[in-house]
Amino acid sequence: MQNIDTLLHAKWVIPVDGVHRCLEQHSVAVHEGKILDILPTADAKNKYNADVNRNYEQHALIPGLINSHTHAAMSLFRGLADDLSLMDWLENHIWPAEAQHVNEAFVHTGTELAIAEMIRSGTTCFNDMYFFPDITARVAADVGMRACVGLILIDFPTVWANNSEEYIDKGLAVFDNYKNNDLIKTAFAPHAPYTVSDEPLTQVRTLADELDLNIHMHIHETAFEVSDAENNTGKRPLARLNELGLLTPSLLAVHMTQLLDEEIALLATSGCHVIHCPESNMKLASGICPVSKLLDAGINVALGTDSSSSNNDLDMFGEMRSAAMLAKISTMDATALTAEQVLQMATINGARALGIDDIAGSLEIGKSADIVAVNFDTIETIPVYDPISHLAYCSSRDHVTDVWIAGKQRLTDGVLNSIDENKLKQNCIAISQKIT
Repeated sequence: MQNIDTLLHAKWVIPVDGVHRCLEQHSVAVHEGKILDILPTADAKNKYNADVNRNYEQHALIPGLINSHTHAAMSLFRGLADDLSLMDWLENHIWPAEAQHVNEAFVHTGTELAIAEMIRSGTTCFNDMYFFPDITARVAADVGMRACVGLILIDFPTVWANNSEEYIDKGLAVFDNYKNNDLIKTAFAPHAPYTVSDEPLTQVRTLADELDLNIHMHIHETAFEVSDAENNTGKRPLARLNELGLLTPSLLAVHMTQLLDEEIALLATSGCHVIHCPESNMKLASGICPVSKLLDAGINVALGTDSSSSNNDLDMFGEMRSAAMLAKISTMDATALTAEQVLQMATINGARALGIDDIAGSLEIGKSADIVAVNFDTIETIPVYDPISHLAYCSSRDHVTDVWIAGKQRLTDGVLNSIDENKLKQNCIAISQKIT
C-alpha cells in the first residue's frame, strides 16, 4: 500500500471537471497538498495507507468555492449604510467612512473577519479590491487562504496613495513581494471607468501585458454610470476601454448590468471575463447582468459577492441560489441558469477568470487540494435526489463542516483552525465602536 497524507471518503464527490457529474461512494486521496487520486472508496482503502482518514458518509465533497469579487476589509462596514442607491451609498456614506476610519489596522482586522466568514462558508479563494493590498495579502498568507489581491488604482488621493503614480508604484511593490507565493496572486484593480482617467489606464494596460497580470474593474454597474459617461464623453464606458486596449482575456469586468447585444459580442470576441454579483446588484438596485446571454455567447462568467457592506454577507451558497433565481425571473425562463451552471460559476469559472484553473476550481488529479465537505444529513437537506441541485437550491453555508486549502485543513467540524475567533470578535467590536 502507498503511504499518503490524507484520505477523504464521501457518499458523493462532485468534481466539476466537465466529465463526471457526481461520483458516488468515492474517495479523494491527498498528498503534499495536491489531489493524488479520486477513486471508488473500496479501491482507495486497498490502495492507500493514509496518516489521516476522514469519513463523510452523508456529505458531498466539492471544489472550494471561489469568490471572484470582494472588498474583504469592508466587512467592518457591514450594515453601516443600507437601502440606498449605489452613488448615494458610495459618495455620502462609504467614501466618507473610509476617509475617516480606514488604516492598516482596519484592513488587517476587516480582512481577517472576511476570510473567517468565507472559510466557514466553503470559500477557499477570493479576488479582492481594496486599500492596503499589502495587508490583505499578508493576512491571507498568514491564515493559509488562497487570494488574488487587487492593486488598487483611483484618480483621487486616499489613505493608500496620493496619485496614480504612487498607486501603481506601491502596487508593483506588492506584486514583487508575492510573485513567488503559492497562495497569493495579484492583479491590477482600477476602481471603475468613472474614477480612473485614460493615462493611468493606459499605463496599467502596458504593465499588465508585461507582467502577465489580470485587470479587475467595476464596469457598467449602473444605468447612471453609462448615461453619465455618454453625456460627458460621447462614449459608453466599454467603448472607451476598448479604444484604450483594455478589452482582452486579462480583463475581469465586474457587474456588467447594462449591456447591449453588440457589447456582448465585443466581449465574446475579446475574451473578457464577467464577474456577476447578483445580491449586491439587487440590493443597490443597480440592474441585472444578462448572464444567460453572456454564457450563450461563450463568455466566461464567474460569481462574486461584492463587499459585505453592500450584500451584506460573503456567502457563495446564497449567491448561487440568487444567481439562478434572478436569471430565471428576469428572462421568464425556468431553464435560463441551471444548478450545474451556477456551481461552475462559483468554482471552475472563477478559477478561469483568475488564471488559476490549472491549480484550483475543480477536483482533479494534480490540482491543489482545495476541498469542501457539505453535510446533506440535516432536516433541511433530506431527502437527496440530486446533490448538485441541493448545492444550488437547498444547501447553505451552515452545512459546510470541513475545508481544506492546498491540502491543509482550515475548518474542522465547523471550527476554524488558523484564526482565533474570540480575539477576532473583540478586535471587530473595538473598531466598530469607533465608527458608530
